[in-house]
Amino acid sequence: MQGWRRAVQGCISLGVLWLLMQGPGIARGQQVAANSTQPPPVHARSSEDWNSLSLAGSDLRTEEQILGAKDDLPSFTRELIRVKWRPGDPIDLYVMLPKGVSKPPVILYLYTYPSETDHFRNNEYCEHLTRDGFAAVGFVSALTGHRYAHRPMKEWFVSELQESLVTSVHDVQMILNSLSTRDDLDLSRVGMFGTGSGGTIAILAAATDPRIKTIDVINPWGDWPEWMASSSIIPENERPDYVKPEFLRRVSGLDPVEWLPKLNDRSIRIQQLLDDGVTPKLARDRIDSAAPAKAVIVRYENSREFFRAVSGARPFQWIKDAVRPPAQAQSSAATAQKWPSATQVTEAGRHD
Repeated sequence: MQGWRRAVQGCISLGVLWLLMQGPGIARGQQVAANSTQPPPVHARSSEDWNSLSLAGSDLRTEEQILGAKDDLPSFTRELIRVKWRPGDPIDLYVMLPKGVSKPPVILYLYTYPSETDHFRNNEYCEHLTRDGFAAVGFVSALTGHRYAHRPMKEWFVSELQESLVTSVHDVQMILNSLSTRDDLDLSRVGMFGTGSGGTIAILAAATDPRIKTIDVINPWGDWPEWMASSSIIPENERPDYVKPEFLRRVSGLDPVEWLPKLNDRSIRIQQLLDDGVTPKLARDRIDSAAPAKAVIVRYENSREFFRAVSGARPFQWIKDAVRPPAQAQSSAATAQKWPSATQVTEAGRHD
């Protein structure tokens, strides 16, 4: 249980807590240092439209997939598959399948910048992801982890936010396309769990791809004018560049505040840790207000309250209940209702 708790804390803190303790400069500096020691290779650039969240204007083609490893554990199997549809940008995709389940529903997991894929190699963590018969698919976003390589030091996830978000949303669609070629998954029941920038990508991906029926996000980034002006992740010497009209114009169509109202037909939960400085209070409030009326919004005063409320495997129980078939979801409702809540439910389905 201690290993599981450490894995959960590590995954959530990557998006909401770790940056608060360490500061953005350390994470970014370590990543740049690790990737600036080799000269960049020369690649032919693929045709990809960064002005559209849809794949319609892009020409991304999946190359041959490489199975890097397959682990056979008592309750699940784990595959490490290297996929690629963009020159110089291979993606390590982790696919965990529960044993004894034919064509399980699928939940995608995407954690915030900066993050790695280490937690998908944690056996106890993966056992919880696949518990109750769910397939789990994990990866990292563009310009993050192993995907941040051969870039000038001045280029990072936020400075290239349009590229980071759009290519990651394209990746989600390409990953679902790739998974649809398998015969051991149920792609009619797909959910996505994301933290920080991963939560933003989950919202944008759901707005673009109707295969994603459910999203569960923690402290998603958004409301770009306010976020750029106040987010703690942005170095002060760079902030003036990100509040310029031309920068904000490039990302204006990638704002969750604009896309959330269009997701009336999806199941949505937004969890907010109020001591998170990465997304400012005003931006959090605007994101919550933009959510459809039936969305579930939960606010925690601090990270300690969050971990107390979601101890055990409960960080992922809500999305599993939302993705599973209705009959199974009803059978687990009693357990879900026993969870400690951070706040009081209102008539709009929100927690205030």
